Amino acid sequence: MRKLVIIPAYNEEGNLEKTINDIKENAQEFDYIIINDCSRDNTLEMCRQKGFNYLNLPVNLGIGGAVQTGYRYAYYHGYDVAVQFDGDGQHSAAYLTKMADTMQETGADMVIGSRFIEKEGFQSSGLRRIGIRYFTGLIKLLTGARITDPTSGMRMVNRSLLKKFIDEYPKDYPEPESVVTVLSEKYKVIEIPVIMNEREEGVSSISLKNSVYYMIKVSFAILIARMKR
Repeated sequence: MRKLVIIPAYNEEGNLEKTINDIKENAQEFDYIIINDCSRDNTLEMCRQKGFNYLNLPVNLGIGGAVQTGYRYAYYHGYDVAVQFDGDGQHSAAYLTKMADTMQETGADMVIGSRFIEKEGFQSSGLRRIGIRYFTGLIKLLTGARITDPTSGMRMVNRSLLKKFIDEYPKDYPEPESVVTVLSEKYKVIEIPVIMNEREEGVSSISLKNSVYYMIKVSFAILIARMKR
């Protein structure tokens, strides 16, 4: 199987080198591609100087557009699986092989790394945990499936979902909405326990200021996604 790590990056100069070294040391069977989402810091210069594999977006597309760019790259370059992987150091490459093995053994179309199965490591802020539990309940209500970590940015998809996502992928805060879409279309989604780390440098794209907007927008997007199926 050809396997690709997709790293959406916006202003991650302080974290990217550590992330790439983690992949090279702990997931050697995976290739990787950094999607530089028009960063305003030195992310692009670092990629060039360090010889990292990257694509440079000329305009900022947001997390959904950056990840979809990675999916398109993976699909058209013949990869069998692709995994979204944050560039901020929160994810651990040590779990990537386990995710791929789980996908192959279970026939899952999507494998999500969840921090809330065994509840070890960084569990996010209290406010975000409330939001995550809310989305877990909403997804359960709409699809019948319990996803413990619906906002996790550590998710692996097979070639079937790659083909789907190259043409259809949420642009803004895509994780909960895309889970509802694939569950509604009867794709198989499995979670495995992972330990995540707290961000060491940089700023999260979801601040306290826009949390309310996030909750409302994603809720409507999830409802619309479900009604379409």
